[in-house]
Amino acid sequence: MTVAGLTTVASPASAAPCPDVQVVFARGTFEAPGVGATGQAFVDALRAKAPDKHVDVYAVNYPASLDFATAADGVIDASNKITATAAQCPDTDIVIGGYSQGAAVAAYITEDDIPEGYTPPPGMTGPMPPSVANHVAAVALFGKPSSGFLQMIYTGAPPITVGSRYVDKTLDLCIPTDPVCAPGGNDNASHGGYIFNGMAEQAAQFAADRIVSARTGDA
Repeated sequence: MTVAGLTTVASPASAAPCPDVQVVFARGTFEAPGVGATGQAFVDALRAKAPDKHVDVYAVNYPASLDFATAADGVIDASNKITATAAQCPDTDIVIGGYSQGAAVAAYITEDDIPEGYTPPPGMTGPMPPSVANHVAAVALFGKPSSGFLQMIYTGAPPITVGSRYVDKTLDLCIPTDPVCAPGGNDNASHGGYIFNGMAEQAAQFAADRIVSARTGDA
């Protein structure tokens, strides 16, 4: 069985200049390639709250399908992007985000260790280097699958946890009636509500505040 929260050798350097902020966002299941609707709402709000910053956006490249095992593809892709950015652009503040299945991908990226009993899939060498956490200003999770929901869709999946180096810089948002993230949630429509209910704005403010803290040495 495969496990997420791991990374591979970073991809080659890009010729593009380093942004002030690099958002790495994983879309939800069945959303078209890109950052998805929730991701776009979050990015738009973050740019509005940090108008003096050049905010670049990277959409995690993975299937985002019902085959949850392929979430590992997203973990590899996002981990490589984050590790490369930290190495090539040390002054860039990285913001990690994800919605639904993408929130699982985002959380897996931060894990400290390979969970006991799991073997990393081909292309993964281990967790991101501990030093990478110093370059990550914030992590925003929207509708992250609960353990019960996760086991329902992919029996034996590794538990979704946020690594110890990232806990204090993570905002984990769940609408109380969202059945994906809230045990007992019974309103399927609410899973798409993060765009409209103010949580995208809340997460953007959290990230913007964390970016300021990182620059002033208070993070």
